[in-house]
Amino acid sequence: MASREPGSSVKLPPWAAAALLLALSVERALALPEVQKKAEICTQCLGNVQNLSKVAVYCMKTSERVLQARCCLNQNGTILGLDLQNCSLKDPGPNFTQAHTAVVIDLQANPLKNDLANTFRGFTQLQTLVLPPDAICPGGITAWENVTSFVDSQICQGQKDLCNSTRDPEICPENGSCVADGPGLLQCVCTDGFHGYKCMRQGSFSLLIFFGILGSTTFSISILLWGTQRRKAKTS
Repeated sequence: MASREPGSSVKLPPWAAAALLLALSVERALALPEVQKKAEICTQCLGNVQNLSKVAVYCMKTSERVLQARCCLNQNGTILGLDLQNCSLKDPGPNFTQAHTAVVIDLQANPLKNDLANTFRGFTQLQTLVLPPDAICPGGITAWENVTSFVDSQICQGQKDLCNSTRDPEICPENGSCVADGPGLLQCVCTDGFHGYKCMRQGSFSLLIFFGILGSTTFSISILLWGTQRRKAKTS
């Protein structure tokens, strides 16, 4: 076998070079950060985060965050800030839930029309929200520590945990626990071994019984409809 001199190059056949290039491309695609999966909301509006926006100020406080398109991301690609101001939005859009991890969101200078009450369901990390001056902070003023109105914007700051701030001891049943679910929103989660309305039913929920009843009911209705149609066909 011929020995290869140090520093000499190895020539690969065309098929081997193509296979190597394909393998490297797949490896890079799998190694792409999570931001690539969330690019839709970050690029929903053209342009970049404005230098003086709340999102930019928050993002530049540490070198571990980076601005990309309309988002502020951490090193793992998680969205920490979203700047969609002046994007002619009547509503944040279907991809808005991708930013549920955001701490700061700016939606000012948009003609928002819809009620924002359920738009921020699941946005439990949100602490600063900038809205148009005529918009209402989701959950109302009681869902935030401070609500400040300006000529061109309204800032909702310091999201309250409704589970801690509510005075209603019966807001969740005895067998359930209160969990925050966004500004002014909460959900009651049943403890282990309980389910159903107000977590009053004990034991695990039986899918077999549920689908058994559903299947038998569907079968009975199908037989009834088949018999009715058959009678009509005979009499006609």
